[in-house]
This record gives sequence, structure tokens and C-alpha cells, in this order.
Amino acid sequence: MILSAQTIRRIKPIKPFVERTKEFGMTYGLSSAGYDIRIAQSIKIEPKDFVLASSLEEFNMPNNVLAYVKDKSTWARQGLFVQNTVIEPGWKGFLTLELTNDMQIIPRYLEKGMPIAQIVFHFLDEPTEQEYSGKYQNQPSGAQLPLFEK
Repeated sequence: MILSAQTIRRIKPIKPFVERTKEFGMTYGLSSAGYDIRIAQSIKIEPKDFVLASSLEEFNMPNNVLAYVKDKSTWARQGLFVQNTVIEPGWKGFLTLELTNDMQIIPRYLEKGMPIAQIVFHFLDEPTEQEYSGKYQNQPSGAQLPLFEK
């Protein structure tokens, strides 16, 4: 089940938590069935390039909620894509965003605080007994490179 604005507002899995707000000509914060997050640093993405960035918001996922990271349509219509990923129940930290500029000749400039992606939250059928406890738990702010198991 996809969570409504009122349920997301009640559980507040993101901080800082804000109601729907507009900046840089785009919305962020709580939507009718999700939450739009912002980028934590200013970056330039060259054409056909891939970069890592971080969310300005910090997550604290309940053990009965899973979320999907999705493209924000304004950016997708311009060829800038956020690699879709899953935020596991029990995960805590700042989200690392994987960004791709699919344009052939136009670089993209993103300023700190710009809305960048949308998060869609889902309830599990019951709270999980296996909360996330992997290598990205309590991830700090700033783009995190991949960590490989030893």
C-alpha cells in the first residue's frame, strides 16, 4: 500500500520534514502520496556523465515501511535521471543519489537545495524481523562511494 500525505506526516521518516514548498521553480517536501527531497551539494553533470550526490534530508525508516526513490518529472523531461533504488525498513542515514545526464551536449548544473527526487513509501504487510543492518547503515551526508564486502 502506498502511503498518503497524512500517514507520511504522522510517521515523519525524514528530517527536516517540511510541508509542500517551492524553490528553484520546483516543489519539494510532502506531496499527496510521497515526499520530494533535495540535493545536498552543488554539482555539474556533463553530458552522458554519471555522478554521486547526497540528499539534504536524513532518513529514519520504521521497520514496517519501505520506500522507492524515483525521478522527479521536471528533471526526467530534461534527460536528468536519478537511478531508482530502494530504502529498506530500518535504514538510517543520508541517501546517496546516483545521477545520470542523458543529454548529448547539454551539461546540467544543480544548486544545493534544489529538488531532485521523489520518495514513495509503502507499508509492509507486517513489521519486518530483519531490519536493514548493512554496510550503508547510518550513512553520513555527502556522496558515498560503493563499499564492497571483504
